[in-house]
Amino acid sequence: MADNDMNELGQIESATTMDVTDTKCPNCGATVKYDPATLSMTCEYCGYSKALPKPEDSAEVQEIDFNSAKIRGNQDWGTKKKSVVCQQCGGETIYDEAETASCCPFCGSTSVMPVDDKEDVMAPGGVVPFEVNREKASGIFKNWIKKKWFVPNEAKKVCEAKNFSGLYLPYWTYDSQTTSSYSAKLGFDKRVKRGDSYVTETTWRTYTGIYEEFIDDMVVYASKKTTDPNIKAVSSFDFAKLRTYSPEFVAGFAAERYTLGLDDGWKEAKVKIQSQLKSNLGSKLRKQYRADKVGQIFLSTNYDKITFKYVLAPIWIANFKFKDKSYNIAVNGQTGRISGQAPISPIKVAIAIIIAIAVIALFFYLNNM
Repeated sequence: MADNDMNELGQIESATTMDVTDTKCPNCGATVKYDPATLSMTCEYCGYSKALPKPEDSAEVQEIDFNSAKIRGNQDWGTKKKSVVCQQCGGETIYDEAETASCCPFCGSTSVMPVDDKEDVMAPGGVVPFEVNREKASGIFKNWIKKKWFVPNEAKKVCEAKNFSGLYLPYWTYDSQTTSSYSAKLGFDKRVKRGDSYVTETTWRTYTGIYEEFIDDMVVYASKKTTDPNIKAVSSFDFAKLRTYSPEFVAGFAAERYTLGLDDGWKEAKVKIQSQLKSNLGSKLRKQYRADKVGQIFLSTNYDKITFKYVLAPIWIANFKFKDKSYNIAVNGQTGRISGQAPISPIKVAIAIIIAIAVIALFFYLNNM
């Protein structure tokens, strides 16, 4: 494939399938939405609930052949979609057509506008559903900020996370059978006497051979525009809980549009794969030859039977203010892991520095007595 063939798989053209995520409640006619707490479609007005398939009932997420992706790539999101772009940070998100996007979930800017869609974006094949709802995410934030010692006590009492936005992040996962020819240096230690003392001498030997390993689900974050370190800090998901994509799972949430294309994603995946191969091969050789150290490993790798999945994974983004300054946080929508910035109390920092200096001074005093 040419480098540009699938580098950008496009933006959104409204799909022509049934509007599943705008399903009306059979009792009161309101729109039903996905509820992470119950893993079901619910109506917040009358309490109607419809359970979604459990993981064991869900069909296996399809692996798509990499080389025929342009032909087999699914563009059916199961509902009409629209794409909006933030003029401040450049973030692009995908919404149900009926929803109104008033602010950017990444930076909170209200400078968002619809994208003039000319191409179709690939629909996801799998989704890791939200397990942490908005209320639980808010509770996680409160516990998090209370435990931060350097945060001013006033901030711990008054700060409330606002504008919680549920967002699905895009990921590529790649599978491949790898066959590598290798050259590896292994070190063997020996204690030898030099004068009145013993030193360790290492003898290095070079080993060559063929190493095979199947790579299953090498994950690559499919975004070039999201630079928020908090998002990256909490973006670790259990993809074993992946469900076959259904538009019900994304009802009421935004989805970040992938901006790292399939080909560029594969380039990143190969860098990660090479690191994994070297680590696993090094461990294997060290054990096999009873070596003490592993030196440089050189690989020449062939990739066969390459397949991929395009999947979505959940995150909550929010912000809070203290003394007219805004701070951003991110909460993993599956695990509840949190990361963010928080205000710092200069008084508490000064106290910590004084205590550290006192401890160091006491240490030197006791050692010089």
